[in-house]
Amino acid sequence: MKFIPRQLTAELKSAAKAFPALIVTGPRRAGKTTLLRKVFPKADYFLLEDPDLIARFRADPRSFIEEIEPPAILDEIQHLPEVLNYLRTLIDAHPERKGQWFLTGSQEAPLMQGVTESMTGRAAVFQLLPFSCEETDKVSLLNGGFPEVLGHPSTRRMWFRSYIQTYLERDVRAVSSIRDLATFRRFLALLASRCGQMLNKTDIAAPLGVSVPTVTSWLGVLEITSQIVLVPPFYENFGKRLVKSPRLYFLDSGLACHFLGIESERDLNKSTFLGPIFEGFVAAEIIKHQVNTGHSKSLYHFRDRQGLEVDFLLTLGEKRLALVETKATRTPVPRGAEPLLRLAKSIKGYDIRQFVVHRPSGGPRRLAALRPGVKALPVDRLANLWQA
Repeated sequence: MKFIPRQLTAELKSAAKAFPALIVTGPRRAGKTTLLRKVFPKADYFLLEDPDLIARFRADPRSFIEEIEPPAILDEIQHLPEVLNYLRTLIDAHPERKGQWFLTGSQEAPLMQGVTESMTGRAAVFQLLPFSCEETDKVSLLNGGFPEVLGHPSTRRMWFRSYIQTYLERDVRAVSSIRDLATFRRFLALLASRCGQMLNKTDIAAPLGVSVPTVTSWLGVLEITSQIVLVPPFYENFGKRLVKSPRLYFLDSGLACHFLGIESERDLNKSTFLGPIFEGFVAAEIIKHQVNTGHSKSLYHFRDRQGLEVDFLLTLGEKRLALVETKATRTPVPRGAEPLLRLAKSIKGYDIRQFVVHRPSGGPRRLAALRPGVKALPVDRLANLWQA
């Protein structure tokens, strides 16, 4: 597939002028290496999972590092986290030299531990997720956003099967002591069937025959490796009694479809999971925009004990909120705005924007008003959420 510019590029270029090192984390095969090699083409490249390279480093780490002439890309540093200690020494010797070291890592927990201990103040840290709708119109509910799936959609089933196997054998075992991979695989498929639901660990643990603490641990692994997102409830109650459980989503809709056995657009359109998959797709697109533009993740859901429910709330700045309902339709109707209007009446002291996000229709590209103050927004125009 021809290289598609990533939205994170501007943030990386800006950080390279201010920090000696940049670290890009995120799920395996999201495009971290390709992005760094395109944005910094003059940097030498070193793959730190190469056995020969690892042996050279272990034999004489100081000489190995000092022989590298920056700028340099050190790929998959979770395989040699001790590299960070030597880089710290080099950076501290010449703190005025910016944009010297570009690092990638697929697993965030071990990587971030090393960053905290060795690179605080020396490195800017970024997360790269699979492609978003803002970056390419090839992204879809069925295929998700992983670059290789978008480049060869006909091989999606084979690719996801291989991805899961690689993920289980490498990433999961690297961050956890999970031994029963067969049960963990069933756990993944079960989670896909719970997309969009309130997280109920007991409900997940029972059919697997594992304990709730085990489910808690496994969910942590999935969050660490950027496979799922748990969307918490909004932290202000607006005078209401709130349901406090988070909602569960996969960060890639293509992977969720694979676990659910959805193999075609026809299967997807007929599936009872269409609504939850689309809801998760919107959640992922919001998070991608936030991390790609240098903002912290800020996504919540709302549900009170009287049954009022709004899919997503996100902060847009000081005392500004966007309320979002998702509808897996191409023709949203006014009644879809009712939950937004009901919740908006309870919110005081905020500038409120309200949207019903739906699947693209191929029709007019303008934002239609469903009800006063509520706009219908195609998911491929989600950037309008942040525009004044």
